[in-house]
Amino acid sequence: MGISRSSRHKRSATGAQRAYYRKKRKFELGRQPASTKLGAKRVHTVRVRGGNTKYRALRLDTGNFAWASEHVTRKTRLISVVYNASNNELVRTNTLVKGAIIQIDATPFRQWYESHYAQPISKKGAAAKTAATTEEEKKSNHLQRIIAERKQNAKIDPLLESQFAAGRLYACISSRPGQSGRSDGYILEGKELEFYVRKLRSGKQKHAHNA
Repeated sequence: MGISRSSRHKRSATGAQRAYYRKKRKFELGRQPASTKLGAKRVHTVRVRGGNTKYRALRLDTGNFAWASEHVTRKTRLISVVYNASNNELVRTNTLVKGAIIQIDATPFRQWYESHYAQPISKKGAAAKTAATTEEEKKSNHLQRIIAERKQNAKIDPLLESQFAAGRLYACISSRPGQSGRSDGYILEGKELEFYVRKLRSGKQKHAHNA
């Protein structure tokens, strides 16, 4: 039996079984799930209705992620899947789907922050910078004024700061890897980050009790 998206086989709202009066139709078809995994990029094209094309990502290892509060987007490496509200099996198998919480490499965002604000992103980085004896680049007075103005607003969430120190950021996938062939998303911040950090901690405690 082929995969179908029709609802003819479903019972009605009152519980009555609907009459069977036709076979499955081509426009009701469904396809096998992509089950996109972490790995070297592998994307297949699928010819779909209307002669259009879908991009079925089978493996991905990079994506474009937005840092919303700083209005910046960078391409970065995907490290691992850490949480999925729908199914823990998708976490164990590192399956990339929309809405999955993953860890990404913080390096591109750290480099941008340090060049934009001309200061280290974490206290650990500040200590390393003072220890290193490197000559500072010469900056014009105009650029120095711009950087001084930027530094007034250079505040960072303590939860994010600790992640930058570890070199990994929590992010959410907002694209559909099995449809668009991309795993793009955004960095978790504020209340949303607090929520998922709480979920991850409670999950680890459960595993510790069960062990």
